[in-house]
Amino acid sequence: MKDHLAAAAIGRAKAALDVIDVAVSGGRPRIEDDPARGFRSFGDFARVVRSEGTNFANPSDERLRIGAAVPTTFGSELSGVDAGFAVPAQFANEIWTYAGTEDALLPFTDNVSVTSNSMIFPKDETTPWGADGPRAYWQAEAAAGTQTKPKLGTATLRLLKLMAFVPITDELASDAPAMATYLPRRVGAHIRWRANEAILFGTGNGTPLGALVGGAAITVAKESGQATATFDPNNFRKMVGRMPPGSYSRAVWLLGPDTLAPLLGVNFGSFFLDDIDADDELPPGLAGPVFKMLGRPVYESQHTSPFSSQGDVTLVDLSYYTTISPGAGIDVATSMHLWFDLDVEAYRITFRMDGRPKIVAPLVQAKGSNTLSPFVQLGAR
Repeated sequence: MKDHLAAAAIGRAKAALDVIDVAVSGGRPRIEDDPARGFRSFGDFARVVRSEGTNFANPSDERLRIGAAVPTTFGSELSGVDAGFAVPAQFANEIWTYAGTEDALLPFTDNVSVTSNSMIFPKDETTPWGADGPRAYWQAEAAAGTQTKPKLGTATLRLLKLMAFVPITDELASDAPAMATYLPRRVGAHIRWRANEAILFGTGNGTPLGALVGGAAITVAKESGQATATFDPNNFRKMVGRMPPGSYSRAVWLLGPDTLAPLLGVNFGSFFLDDIDADDELPPGLAGPVFKMLGRPVYESQHTSPFSSQGDVTLVDLSYYTTISPGAGIDVATSMHLWFDLDVEAYRITFRMDGRPKIVAPLVQAKGSNTLSPFVQLGAR
């Protein structure tokens, strides 16, 4: 009898707590306010999805009913059927964290979060000393003003899709710690790699237009008589001299490992190469710089060209590069039905972005002969 009374009391207490939960959350279950949807980890979520089989319409675990998607009638550009469970926001953010840290270039760009599929930017490539755009003139007293007008264009960025489609075996899915560690790190790292490559070298055809591919990039030629596979201090001095005013204080050097080694073997003097100090202000987004060269941080990158070929050393100010991306970052979904007979579930991770340089050609100086650009690379030697 006491057991029955205790069970009844526990039931009434639980019901009261449920009422309080619903009242506090404005009539919605509190689980909807939990970005992890009640799961302890990403591995815990993957294990529960696996146990449900293809029961997408009415999963036994209530945590999966939030965000579950089973399309019945839908339109698409390709034929096929898709169904599955949306991955809770917290675990999608974990993948986005790995994609946006360490050696990511996206934080260096002028990034705009968008809620629509595209964005149109007004564009003004005139300079204060040029012959176009709004200009100011000294005027005599009571003299009529000289009329000028803006010279504006537009640049349209449309979100492009970068997708990772990852099959996971039943064995890996059942191992929650392995899943929680493996998938976010591996997928995040590859998204980061692809985004970086596109920001620097994208063709603009189904990918962003890269900073070093567009017409604004400048290549500094080797010195007269410079031997093959060597460095000359003037290589770097001239690269600095081709940057627009204000850019160098934001610029970073990018060099590959095979380029760093011979550079460190050259004695350019202490003013040329310097260590990173604790009080140095470093831009966000990349892993720790190796050292400073001519006052700016040097980062090791796998995106630069092989040693002694064009682009093995680059100097970039990516604030001159515009990107758009969704505010939500990464979108993740999973489905078990695709390879159900193989005990394999599929994870689909997508990230959408677009980008292009803010200028289409190098800048002409007011009183100098060389053109200037925020995207400078060293020529082949």
